[in-house]
Amino acid sequence: MLARGGARVAVVDKTTFPRDKACGDLIGPRGVQLLHDLGVSPKGAQAVGEMVVVGPTGRRVLLPARAGRRYPGYALAVPRARFDAQLREAALDAGAVGVDGRFVAIDDDGIVLADGRRLTADAIIGADGATSLVADAAGLVSRDRVLWGFAVRSYVATSVERPVIALWNDSPRRGFPGYGWLFPSPGGAANIGLGLGMGAERTRAARAARSLDDFVAHLQRVGVLDSAVSVDGRRLGGWLKMGIVGTAPAHRRVLLVGDAAGLVNPLQGEGIAQAMESGQAAAMAMLAHPAHPEEQYRVWLRNRHWTYSSVTSPVHAAVVNRPKRVARLARVLTAPGIGSAIAPAWALYWNDLLRDATPSFAAAGAAVAQVSGRVATAASRTRRLLREDLAVRVGIEADVAPDCVDARRLRPLR
Repeated sequence: MLARGGARVAVVDKTTFPRDKACGDLIGPRGVQLLHDLGVSPKGAQAVGEMVVVGPTGRRVLLPARAGRRYPGYALAVPRARFDAQLREAALDAGAVGVDGRFVAIDDDGIVLADGRRLTADAIIGADGATSLVADAAGLVSRDRVLWGFAVRSYVATSVERPVIALWNDSPRRGFPGYGWLFPSPGGAANIGLGLGMGAERTRAARAARSLDDFVAHLQRVGVLDSAVSVDGRRLGGWLKMGIVGTAPAHRRVLLVGDAAGLVNPLQGEGIAQAMESGQAAAMAMLAHPAHPEEQYRVWLRNRHWTYSSVTSPVHAAVVNRPKRVARLARVLTAPGIGSAIAPAWALYWNDLLRDATPSFAAAGAAVAQVSGRVATAASRTRRLLREDLAVRVGIEADVAPDCVDARRLRPLR
């Protein structure tokens, strides 16, 4: 979008493309809509709709997929190696210049690469993931406050009709602090993985990798996977940074987007749609206000993410290191009669689709969950920290995106 808007853009990456990345390979409905708006159609993508949540005992809940006012009623499954390469190619076709090199520092004129090259830049967008070097160089991360996660992903040679989310007890009555997944993948394979939440503690990341085979065995016991299916040897891991907490997403000429800004859903780990949305918003802020894009970008972030993250980030922090609480919650959500009753509202709220959902009983139920969560988390430390990270100056007008118009008269975050 920056290049299409006439800006001179360098796309700097430490590796050549195509390159793989640890991911579920699923682009949510908001991401699908943005791709449509940009005129980008992922090659070889597979449309997927309803999602199945499997509880610790094997009980299943079907989460419906319904179109909203600004997003379709389906997601897309496409391998990241293919998808990322296509996005980069679209940027280069629009006029951006590709630069192979590892970022190491920010100087007065721009950035410095590991081989000593210097690139001049009026503004810098850090899109370099959860362990962002750009964020570190700009002093924008408090690592002891971040809600860290780690995920490991592989593939199995089996076809999957619907995406599966599995809530799993890795020991009796003690829930795994995260979830596992089994997602469709084009070509008759399935993407399988395990995501682990850790709060501010990063030393337990290896647990996800150690537990993957046990998780596969669990899926076989509850009938989600055939007993003859085994995970192939291509296992890839990656860090997650969730719910914005612990990250100041913009300061002066540095804007952070996607995982670098912590824009990963604290409830279910989605990050592709958020990365693309925030990239678009950062580009629009830079085009509209090249001298001070950070102010407008912060307004967009506040409008788009405060309402949801101010509830879901504290909830994540409250349960992730309490395995018994995780196990009880999983049992309740997938209990007979309960899961099916709340499934439509669950699908909207869990996937951050309430905003722009069409009016319905499901939307009303998701709104009740939002209000209830807001009351329950009002005094939480995580909420207070997030308020600090998303602080904006009162009086800034929001003209970087259509959904920012309500920020023209800013009120204190609550």
